[in-house]
Amino acid sequence: MSLSELYNRNEFVARHIGIDEADTRAMLAELGVASLADLVEQTVPADIRFGKKLALPDAVPEAEALAALKAVANKNVVNKSFIGLGYYPTLTPAVILRNVLENPGWYTAYTPYQAEIAQGRLEALLNYQQMVIDFTGLELANASLLDEATAAAEGMALARRASKVKGDRFFVDARVLPQTLDVLKTRAEYFGFELVLGHPEEAGNGDYFGALFQYPGENGEVIDLTPHIAAVKAKGGIAVVAADLMALALLKSPGEMGADVALGNTQRFGVPMGFGGPHAAYFAFRDDMKRAAPGRIIGVSVDAKGKPALRMALQTREQHIRREKANSNICTSQVLLANIAGFYAVYHGQAGVKRIATRIHRLAAVFAHAVKAAGFKLVAGRFFDTVQVELGAKADKVYADALAAGYNLRRVDGSILGVAFHEAASLDDLSRLIELFTGRAVDVAALDAETPDAIPDSLRRQTAYLTHPVFNTHHSEHEMLRYLKKLENKDLALNHSMISLGSCTMKLNATAEMIPITWPEFAEIHPFAPRDQVAGYLEMIDGLAEQLKAITGFDAISMQPNSGAQGEYAGLLAIRRYHAARGEGRRDVCLIPQSAHGTNPATAQMMGMKVVVVKCDASGNIDVEDLKAKTEEHADDLAALMLTYPSTHGVFEEAVREICELVHSHGGQVYMDGANLNAQVGLTRPADIGADVSHMNLHKTFCIPHGGGGPGMGPIGLKAHLAPFMANHVVAEVPGAQAGQSAVSAAPFGSASILPISYMYIAMMGADGMREATEAALLNANYVAKKLGEHYPVLYTGKNGRVAHECIIDLRPLKAESGVTEVDIAKRLMDYGFHAPTMSFPVAGTLMIEPTESESKAELDRFIAAMIAIREEVKKVQDGVWPADNNPLKNAPHSKADIGGEWDRPYSRDEAFFPLSYVLENKFWPSVNRIDDVYGDRNLVCSCPGMDEYV
Repeated sequence: MSLSELYNRNEFVARHIGIDEADTRAMLAELGVASLADLVEQTVPADIRFGKKLALPDAVPEAEALAALKAVANKNVVNKSFIGLGYYPTLTPAVILRNVLENPGWYTAYTPYQAEIAQGRLEALLNYQQMVIDFTGLELANASLLDEATAAAEGMALARRASKVKGDRFFVDARVLPQTLDVLKTRAEYFGFELVLGHPEEAGNGDYFGALFQYPGENGEVIDLTPHIAAVKAKGGIAVVAADLMALALLKSPGEMGADVALGNTQRFGVPMGFGGPHAAYFAFRDDMKRAAPGRIIGVSVDAKGKPALRMALQTREQHIRREKANSNICTSQVLLANIAGFYAVYHGQAGVKRIATRIHRLAAVFAHAVKAAGFKLVAGRFFDTVQVELGAKADKVYADALAAGYNLRRVDGSILGVAFHEAASLDDLSRLIELFTGRAVDVAALDAETPDAIPDSLRRQTAYLTHPVFNTHHSEHEMLRYLKKLENKDLALNHSMISLGSCTMKLNATAEMIPITWPEFAEIHPFAPRDQVAGYLEMIDGLAEQLKAITGFDAISMQPNSGAQGEYAGLLAIRRYHAARGEGRRDVCLIPQSAHGTNPATAQMMGMKVVVVKCDASGNIDVEDLKAKTEEHADDLAALMLTYPSTHGVFEEAVREICELVHSHGGQVYMDGANLNAQVGLTRPADIGADVSHMNLHKTFCIPHGGGGPGMGPIGLKAHLAPFMANHVVAEVPGAQAGQSAVSAAPFGSASILPISYMYIAMMGADGMREATEAALLNANYVAKKLGEHYPVLYTGKNGRVAHECIIDLRPLKAESGVTEVDIAKRLMDYGFHAPTMSFPVAGTLMIEPTESESKAELDRFIAAMIAIREEVKKVQDGVWPADNNPLKNAPHSKADIGGEWDRPYSRDEAFFPLSYVLENKFWPSVNRIDDVYGDRNLVCSCPGMDEYV
């Protein structure tokens, strides 16, 4: 090789794609295919193939890509932020930063559906729930939602479900955060709710099904909400309080004031602002609301040996089952960020959190005392951390001087400035801010001595919190480090083995992609910072948008949706707004195939649409004749078709263009669910196929890690005619969005701080690498389907017998013949060191397998060997070698608790623990035996003390 060739070589593509040239040749030979091009020809319909090189730059090496992005990040100005409005600088404890946020053992794990190999993050989430329960004074909490604004919208929807008040009027505290009100307006319009704004004391004046109060208010004001909550409840309404969790360390809790629901952001518990996210929203509620509440709840159950074990409780609420009757379309949450917030409380404990909250309040109180003494009027005299000051004509100068000194304040209006204190503020900051406002230096110590608190005695917290031992044990870094490692060791993540979940695309989350998210230039930026301070962010976001346009063919990209479900919502929102703008607001029917992911009908229902199900044929494809009948029947009111492509069954449907044209011919729009975009990149494009709008799961195709169940990002691509109807933002306008279009998420660009991951991935892969990754994903999936097809039926294939990026194996015949279920096989895979594929979706009694392009042939062969060995075990049950109720499958998984004592089973310990030789080399031990799901739901316990009752 010449020097030129050596320098031009990009090694990242080969690092991302797990199979090398020799593997590729061997796998193609196994499939009887001469080349990858031939495989693509046999798999992707000819009439939708892109046939060109993507309009992306060539691949950039890792170090060069990082340097280029660092130069972009350096264009951001990292001022000291005192803006507030729900976002605050915080100090992430280094032990948590290094060992959780930057640790693939935590960020590459999947949602804990397979609880036996997820006990670590389940315990962390139980801690989080206990923290929220303690602070809010309510009985139950879920394991997080997406952000405070959407949590408030979920609170409004829960209030409607729980309230007996007739009518659709919902009261909103006029002191609510502006971004929360923006999102509430969006949701309310399509739920058919009327929002009524007013001061809290007006909440009892009407018949409202519920009311939302802000505590403290956006102006910093702290008031006793007890009488106002009582007035709402006296008329049968549901009282919802959006509360600052840090403030609740000092303030009377929402539960004590009578609230039914409390919600808010946990961002200031150690999670960087990150230009808006990701952050875990908390959501707490009364016990009698548990079956109507949105999101996931972690509950305590027992395993087969009676040992306490954790699991996701009440899973019948999942969208796959309830579909359009689901409580919410929320499919993921913010697990990684909830874990960080919970660990923050574990590390600091009650005394530490109270000290931090007290320090924040004292900074605000001393500042307020100084400016008031200088003759300025305060907007509110009772507050926790936010002080708004009436400056009159001096406001412009003070604001400008603060900017020049490196401080960002909130510009409330022409005469009022807001200052929100936080954990990272110093005494020097306090002195400087006082001087900026008053024009004179002060003795802070002397001022502190003469300044009373600004929280009235009647609102001071009297109840205890964080009393459980977990919050009072791990306060030294050594102890915290060991606790984090102990929990990590209980979880199977991508740092151990392949997680072959169909439709979830658990691929490599490269270290070079992850590094930028903790750079201060990205992590420490407020979402409402002045636009001239965020040039780097805007350049990076615009660059990613251009990359995604090239990949998908769309004319515009909205980065606001902060999950796949939010992307679905934003896409249907654009469609509904488009029809309304054309005078066709009557169009409200949404066609959804039987095979669709459950979030599709749930989202359509949230958009006030009527769900009409389209049949699938025996091959798993959309039944075109049924679609024709449904489009004709609903020609006058057809709004959209929600289409997943390749199909949820893992097949490139041949009739996809005809399907899109049919919908368009009857006045409808085509929404494409982007869950399976990993099979399209470089080979075909949604917009070219016929989609009008599509969401893109950046946490799937574009390498943002799953984080144990979140974060995610679900930006949408839109054709030009829909682009004007993308979500805007009331606080920080979104470039390209039309004025007056309300928001879908709390921050203008959603979870912006994780966008560099996808930006880096695309930059390092380049045009050719992106196509090669898709080809490798197709090859890996077809190789697995071919090898497993000799032992299990592959349920669906395309016309040439090929699958797309995933395949479904049918276990129903085995179940009928042996009594071994898909659950038994999923649990037995744990003994072989693997996470189960997607179970019983989209077809009950099946496993859906997606190996992704990042897995090597050796790893695929290891998985295949495990599945073949399990098939042989099933045969032993069929042949009567092992009893149907006492065999390795029914008893799986086997934990360390099975090592000692008597062994009276008809198979050996070696067969239980080390069924294949490779397992002995890298054994992953499930920390509990099979968990009793029914017990956990019948005896619902969702708090740390509940865990102790079993110990």
